[in-house]
Amino acid sequence: MRRAGSAPAVLAALICAACGSQIKQNATPAAATVAPALHAHPHAVEPVAGAGAQVRSAPSAPTAVSVDPPGGALARPVSLAAVRRQLAASGLSANPNQATLTPDGLAIAPINAPPAVQAIIAAGNEIAHLPYRYGGGHATYEDTAYDCSGSISFVFAAAGLLKSTVVSGQLMTWGPAHLAPGPGKWVTVFANAGHTFMYVAGLRFDTVALAETGSRWSNRPADEPDLRTFSVRHPIGL
Repeated sequence: MRRAGSAPAVLAALICAACGSQIKQNATPAAATVAPALHAHPHAVEPVAGAGAQVRSAPSAPTAVSVDPPGGALARPVSLAAVRRQLAASGLSANPNQATLTPDGLAIAPINAPPAVQAIIAAGNEIAHLPYRYGGGHATYEDTAYDCSGSISFVFAAAGLLKSTVVSGQLMTWGPAHLAPGPGKWVTVFANAGHTFMYVAGLRFDTVALAETGSRWSNRPADEPDLRTFSVRHPIGL
């Protein structure tokens, strides 16, 4: 005989059990600490033996099975043109060498990107929304604001390409052990005496985009009126 009240008690104990996790927000260096948010995890309640179990009798005849969907028309493969439209609307790129810009202004590294490029993109995301400050990121890599060359210094250091910060004028001639002349396959740096920006896997990374969109990442073209004054260089091997 089942003990009265035992199954409800066990079931109530299971339902009341809950677990939470603290999700630590991705914080930029020296940024203010954000209070962690608690999110309840789904908790599966296992059936208790003998509690309300019902045995259904077997059907007297086999159940008819139909492969026809409601309406009678079978699904057809989506056309290639429709797939391309959906891909374009999603913002994702079918090019394995092209990074994706998310709606919140972060970058997703392409599948074929080498580790150094992935490290550059990950570090760029860390400071993508931090404000601009002249000289920011030069006294220390970890700062609360970054200027143009400080931004590039931060991400290059994260990828192991720099051991000290550099200013835009230095990026014009930086090399030959670090930067080579001309555009790169993955990373291309534009620099003159007053400003610097770069493209990483097709996305632009600079403080001009920050002023326009709130993120250092953008799809903005290199259409500066004085673009001819910029030296074009790339990290060796990238």
